[in-house]
Amino acid sequence: MGVANFNVSILRASAGITYFTADFRLADRPPLNATFAAGVTATTGLRVRVRVPNGGLARGGLTSPSALMLPQNPVAGDICAAALTGAAALSLLRFWGEIAKRGFFDQTVGRKLVHISVGLVFMLFWPLFSSGRQGAVLAALIPGVNIIRMLLLGLGIWKDEAIVKSMSRHGDHRELLKGPLYYASAITLACAIYWRTSPIAIAAICNLCAGDGLADLVGRRFGIQKIPYNRNKSFSGSLAMAVAGFLASIGYMHYFASFGFIQESWEMVFGFLVVSLGSTLVESLPISSELDDNLTIPVTSLLLGTLVF
Repeated sequence: MGVANFNVSILRASAGITYFTADFRLADRPPLNATFAAGVTATTGLRVRVRVPNGGLARGGLTSPSALMLPQNPVAGDICAAALTGAAALSLLRFWGEIAKRGFFDQTVGRKLVHISVGLVFMLFWPLFSSGRQGAVLAALIPGVNIIRMLLLGLGIWKDEAIVKSMSRHGDHRELLKGPLYYASAITLACAIYWRTSPIAIAAICNLCAGDGLADLVGRRFGIQKIPYNRNKSFSGSLAMAVAGFLASIGYMHYFASFGFIQESWEMVFGFLVVSLGSTLVESLPISSELDDNLTIPVTSLLLGTLVF
């Protein structure tokens, strides 16, 4: 068979379906022009319809939701997924860093937006990786690299004013050696050890990101009535944490279940409720402020998750 030439032209894209034409040319065959309609969903993966000039129609499908963009070799696919995830994470951090640098938000609000978004966005990319330990470890390298960044920035070895301002309370680079370092470490360990097949990872990251992040924002804005045993915490902030952590956990349960990684159940929903309430209780205690919420919340979530899941 002769050498093949393959040219693709995108016509239009709408509602998750992309239409494009392709010219197949073999050295010893006449050219063939075909029109494709392809779409990707979480439950069915890639679905393809091919229409050729004589009116014929063929359909096909691929089970992998990442089949459009990643190589089929597991190692190469995981490397590409890690590169894509890392680029997205870095872009998100740079975006919030520039927002903080330009003063669009109060520094506290900007810091909490980073806190809420980074971990949750990171989990959105987990389906791109292969199953098993290899995918988990390569995915964990993304927040793992951030641990090194926090150490370099916190020790003053690396200078980055925008990142320091977006992730610290008072603009002091040494603050990155506490909360931000704990935050990156917790997400790294949850990813590497529990991965996307465990509700424990979902609960730990959702309560840390969505729960703790919303608790601070809501507590500062509406936290008039303080908790008697900890005047630094409010009832509204604790309520926001429990609700946000629980709802985010439910959302990611459904997200990963749509790919077949976990099985949705009311028992799992109840487990998420227990973990969110327990994490909220620990976050409201004075010891949580002394140690750091970014440490006590994931530890509590992991311990409770081990008991209820």
